[in-house]
Amino acid sequence: MMYKVEKLKVNYKTLEEFKKFREYGLQELSMLEDLEANIIEDDSVSPFYGIYFGDKLVARMSLYQVEKKFDRYFEPAQDYLELWKLEVIADYQNKGYGKALVEYAKNFGLPIKTNPRVKSKDFWDKMGFSSVAYEMERDRGENPLVWYPDGVKEQLH
Repeated sequence: MMYKVEKLKVNYKTLEEFKKFREYGLQELSMLEDLEANIIEDDSVSPFYGIYFGDKLVARMSLYQVEKKFDRYFEPAQDYLELWKLEVIADYQNKGYGKALVEYAKNFGLPIKTNPRVKSKDFWDKMGFSSVAYEMERDRGENPLVWYPDGVKEQLH
């Protein structure tokens, strides 16, 4: 099934939509604080993407581009995407919404790094993500997963 991924506007309507996610008990993934920190104008650049079912936001993610000079994951070093807080409301899970968001991110053609939620490794495996060799200084207790487009591999130190 095809889903339309939309860049979410940074405005109070979106903030209200995000509050609905928190009501579903997913506080650890709430983007509320991110949104409040980013509200400037309705047309300001938004790192948020989502999928609507009717007029209800049912899936969302944050997607940030990291500059090449900060790349400590990919070879050759390059700009890459950091995917955060992928979340689908419980009643809409296992219907392809999360997959659609990740595929949307892959279409940018840049490598992707994410820090998965607990118990989500199977999903990320299906999406073609893999673990990197853990480096204490770089990863600081996180266990990042990465996706490599063609011609890109893990940066070895």
